[in-house]
Amino acid sequence: MAAQTYIAISELHPNFSHPKVAGIIIGKTDVKSFPDRKNIGMDRFTFGFTVKDSPDFFINVTAWGNDEYINGLSSSFSIGDCVIIENPLVANKDPEKGDRFCPTTPSLYRLLVTEAHSQVCLCADMDTNDRLLPLIHLPVKDSRDFYSLGDIVANGQRLDGAVINILAAVKLIGEPKQFTTSDRRKGQRLEVKLFDDSVSSFPLVCWDREAIQLVQTLIPKETDTREASVLFSYAKEASESGALDQDEKSEDETVDSITDVYTVSQLKKKAQENPETFFGITYSFISKLDLDSSVSKVIRTRCSRCKFQVTEDVHSCTNQFCPGRDEAFSATSGFDLLVDFTDHTGTLHSCTLRSPVAEKTLGCTTEEFTSLTDDQRTAMKWKFLLERCKIYIKILPSTKTKSGIRGVVLACSLADPGEVKQHMSALLHRL
Repeated sequence: MAAQTYIAISELHPNFSHPKVAGIIIGKTDVKSFPDRKNIGMDRFTFGFTVKDSPDFFINVTAWGNDEYINGLSSSFSIGDCVIIENPLVANKDPEKGDRFCPTTPSLYRLLVTEAHSQVCLCADMDTNDRLLPLIHLPVKDSRDFYSLGDIVANGQRLDGAVINILAAVKLIGEPKQFTTSDRRKGQRLEVKLFDDSVSSFPLVCWDREAIQLVQTLIPKETDTREASVLFSYAKEASESGALDQDEKSEDETVDSITDVYTVSQLKKKAQENPETFFGITYSFISKLDLDSSVSKVIRTRCSRCKFQVTEDVHSCTNQFCPGRDEAFSATSGFDLLVDFTDHTGTLHSCTLRSPVAEKTLGCTTEEFTSLTDDQRTAMKWKFLLERCKIYIKILPSTKTKSGIRGVVLACSLADPGEVKQHMSALLHRL
C-alpha cells in the first residue's frame, strides 16, 4: 500500500470520512477497566497509545471496548511498532476530561478506536516502515525544553503535580516489582536512577508495563541527541572516574543488605561471567595500603559539585562538564586510596577506598591524619596490612583497568577470627 494513501496527522479533521493513518507507536498505557453505566454489572475496558508520523506531529489514540477486544488489541502491538489505524473517530481534545491525563500533542484532535467501527493492525508496507522507524529516536519536544534534575530538586514543591520534560542519563535500572492494589488489581513498578551534571542520583518510577519494558532496553550511562552529547561525555567520564560511587546510597545497596560471601577468585569469576554491578563480602588480607606515601597521594581534593579531582592550588574546576564552572568554586578533601586485597585464591588489585568509608575504617579524620608523624602513619598502616579483614565490596565493570573490573570498598574492619573460620569452612564446602 502506497504511503500517500494515508492521511497525515497534521491534516486530520473531524469532517474526514474513513480516515486512515500510519504511524509509529511512541507511547502506550496499560489496559484499565471501569463500570459500564449503561450495562449494570459489566465493565468497559480501555487503553491509550500515542502515534507519530513525522518529526513534528503525533496524536493520542484511545481504544474502548469489551475485555476480549481491548486486551487482544493491546497485546497486538508495542512501543516501536508501526501501525495502520483505519476509520478512527477524529474528535476535539477535551482538556477537562481524558486528555488531561494524556501526553500533550501538537495536534488539535485525538482519535477514538472501537471494535465496531475501527481497525488497528501492524504496518506491512516496508517503505512506510522505513520512513517511520527513525522517528522513534527523535524527541517529541524541543530538545532544549527540559528541566535539569537540579531544577527539579530546587523547585520540587512548586512542580508538584506538574507534567515536565527531563533530559538525563540513566545511572541504574532496578528490578520490576509486582503488587496488588486494595481492589485486587495487579500492577507493577520499576525504579530507575537518573543523573546529570547537576545531580548524581535521582529516582524515576515507571508504572506502565510498556514503559518498563522500554526502559529495560536502555544501556545505563549512554544516551543521544545534540544537547545530550555533552551529557553523554559527562556520563562516561563520571562513570569511569568513580565520581558517582560516593553519592549512591540506594536502600537496596546498603551494607546491612549485603550477605553473600566470596573468595577473591569467586568475585573475579562472577564479574567475568556477568559484567554487571554486584555486591559481596570477602574475608581477605589487605596486601597494599600506602598510608605512608606523600599526603597528596593519600588525601585528594575534589570539586564539591561534580566530584572530579582538582589540585589544591586551583580556584576553578578543570572538568569541562562541571555544572558549577560559572559559579564560585568550592572543593572538599578526603581519603582517596587504592588498596589490594588478597586471600588464598588470588588478589583483587586497586580497589577504591574513599572518605567517609576510609575515615571509619582507619578511625581517623583527614585533619588528624595530616598532623601525624611519618612513624605514626606507618604504625597505622601496619595495623591493617596483612591482617584479615571483613570487607564489604561493590564490584563493577571498568574499561580503564586491566582486569576489566573495579572494586569499591563500602565498609572494612578487622575480622573476627571465629566468624572467618565459620565462613571460610562454608566456602571450602562450596568449592
